[in-house]
Amino acid sequence: MTKLKPLSALLGRVGYEGISAWTGKALNIHDYQYNGPDPDMALSKYGSRREAAYDIVELVLQVAKLAGGLKGRVKWSPEHEKTLKDLEEKLNAWIRKA
Repeated sequence: MTKLKPLSALLGRVGYEGISAWTGKALNIHDYQYNGPDPDMALSKYGSRREAAYDIVELVLQVAKLAGGLKGRVKWSPEHEKTLKDLEEKLNAWIRKA
């Protein structure tokens, strides 16, 4: 885990904008995995399960967006396109309800 922040900084310098912020969010989720919700926010950045779930969904949406950026660079089938679209729709619907 200690190498993720410097790696994300390097990726940011070569054009992956915002990657440091997403890495920070992923590390917060990693802490939550071990400490769970913490209303005092001493061990976890999340006071509730719902807060963590929101960030998890946002992070997965970002990964889906990056995966969509692979179109044209890798073999991309209609099944890939449908799966990605379905995932994005379900995650966005969850965010709208949250």
